[in-house]
Amino acid sequence: MKTVQVVLDEKLLRATDRAARRLRSNRSAFVREALKAHLQRMTVRAQEQREREGYLRVPNDVEEVRSWAAEAAWPRE
Repeated sequence: MKTVQVVLDEKLLRATDRAARRLRSNRSAFVREALKAHLQRMTVRAQEQREREGYLRVPNDVEEVRSWAAEAAWPRE
């Protein structure tokens, strides 16, 4: 692992420390996990955006879309 320096305002630092304590973790582990989760969300959102664009370029058959449209829920940004 590498050590990095990150500048946080006081309010964010206090919130981070409180959250880490609640999880019985330390600041570094908490920040590491938060960054991993955020990067994963970014990856999923990018994939969903590519899929949306693909469906706009090549739409499915209308009946096929109706069959699963109620099940799909695209997140709003």
